[in-house]
Amino acid sequence: MAKLKWETLSSEYIIKQPWATMRRDTCKMPDGRIVDDYYVLEYPDWANAVAITEDNEVLLVKQYRHAANEVLLEIPGGVIDAGEDPKTAMQRELLEETGYHFDDIEPISTMYPNPSTGTNICHAFLAKGGKLVQGQKLDEHEEIIVEKVSIPELKELLAANKFGQALHISSIFYALIKLGEVKL
Repeated sequence: MAKLKWETLSSEYIIKQPWATMRRDTCKMPDGRIVDDYYVLEYPDWANAVAITEDNEVLLVKQYRHAANEVLLEIPGGVIDAGEDPKTAMQRELLEETGYHFDDIEPISTMYPNPSTGTNICHAFLAKGGKLVQGQKLDEHEEIIVEKVSIPELKELLAANKFGQALHISSIFYALIKLGEVKL
């Protein structure tokens, strides 16, 4: 594997904002070829969860996604703050977005959303036994509708291609496998 790794010769930031950071790298391939102007998007890591309440209902969220120009059905999730543990971030995001608190949260996968151009990692969790403890505490630009479905309904929504976010689809599959709802 080491023979495939590129060496970064230089990096220059083109834009550096909280939600949009892009740099231009110059790299050297193992055979000596130089790759000029390789653009890399730096995003923070994030977490998502298939969250099942104490009543065995799965929490889903609907929210507008501007780049897609769509209201999407998703699983709860969000950005991991700098220095924050992914599991702690997931607990925080579940509480903020849904008002549910979860003690039973286990990691089910770690994925690179787009490793050819992006630096971030998505940590997926299975959260069980959630209890409603507060109302939503959304960020300034968030508008989220929480819905609850059964596990069979979740499977139907998945089969009907009702989820638009690829990482959520894979996280749901991992959770269903962990729950014994999908056999490989």
